[in-house]
Amino acid sequence: MMSNIDDKWNNGDPYDYFMGRWSTLMAPKFVSWLNAPANSSWIDIGCGTGALSQAIEQHGTPQRIAGVDPSASFIAQVSKRLATGAEFRLGTADHLPFGNESFEIAVSGLALNFFPNLDQALAEIKRVLKPHGLVGAYVWDYAGRMDFLRYFWDAAFEVDPTSEKLDEGIRFPLCHSVRLTEAFQQAGLVEIESTVLDIDTVFTDFDDYWNPFLGGQGPAPGYLSSLSPELQAKLKNTLSEKLPTQADGSIKLLGRALAIKGKCR
Repeated sequence: MMSNIDDKWNNGDPYDYFMGRWSTLMAPKFVSWLNAPANSSWIDIGCGTGALSQAIEQHGTPQRIAGVDPSASFIAQVSKRLATGAEFRLGTADHLPFGNESFEIAVSGLALNFFPNLDQALAEIKRVLKPHGLVGAYVWDYAGRMDFLRYFWDAAFEVDPTSEKLDEGIRFPLCHSVRLTEAFQQAGLVEIESTVLDIDTVFTDFDDYWNPFLGGQGPAPGYLSSLSPELQAKLKNTLSEKLPTQADGSIKLLGRALAIKGKCR
């Protein structure tokens, strides 16, 4: 078993199968809650395969959309996803490849907790925003009601207690409304608001729940791929016993994100 696992984010198709289908449901809820002015210029930081950028295009009436991600595979995929002439570049949150005061709105979906240096990232976001620019973000409620991951990690701990250090609910203390607010306050943002956003994550059967974990993209699939076949089978059996299954075999779980927004001075 691997003692330390680097999260892999280098293949768009397995990511979309595992998480993209749920981020696609969550992103429009976030754009609606953000309630940003129409005809604004947006930057999507850690844009991934484009769920949030697409929601901005479809629901945010943008004047301009740009995006940044360190994965070339994700950039290739998101560039094909949007209908408008959006601009996507390789880059990282702490070194954004855009000039000062280039945008009016900066957003990040399901990525803040993966930024190596959040303070630097927020400073960069403020740099590329115009005065009084809007900053918004959301992350999964890993420790609380992102249920399909919570069931996975709780079962993993039962079969392999060393998994605790990889549990996203423990690894990412930022994913808490109070800590998100503190981070925005420390960055000097004002008019800060936060909320929770919920979706239903519905799986047609157990295989529809389990198979996406086999793609190796992200913390939980990366952990699963590190296990021996015996432990993988034990974890699979534990989950099949614990997940709440409907009479038709489907599994309906709550998916919760923690959202936050604030403004530059």
